[in-house]
Amino acid sequence: MLVLTRKLGEAITLGDQIRVVVIEVKGGKVKLGIEAPPGVPVHREEVLSRIMRENKDAADLHPEKLEDILGREIVKDIRPEHGKGE
Repeated sequence: MLVLTRKLGEAITLGDQIRVVVIEVKGGKVKLGIEAPPGVPVHREEVLSRIMRENKDAADLHPEKLEDILGREIVKDIRPEHGKGE
């Protein structure tokens, strides 16, 4: 882990597209400003952990359980129609 010391108003850059600026230091807390391209997600660590956990839970969900949640059938019996492309 790289450890840096920065003063109010100073910044660090990550690659050539992300800039992190120290905005405020008060009461043992540091307020950071983050400049990143629109396509780069920026999350607090606890939010990212929750997103990852919810995504994993959703991926592990069986279709029948999803049907219970949605209140409708989502898994259809998919059969090719006769006479088309045969």
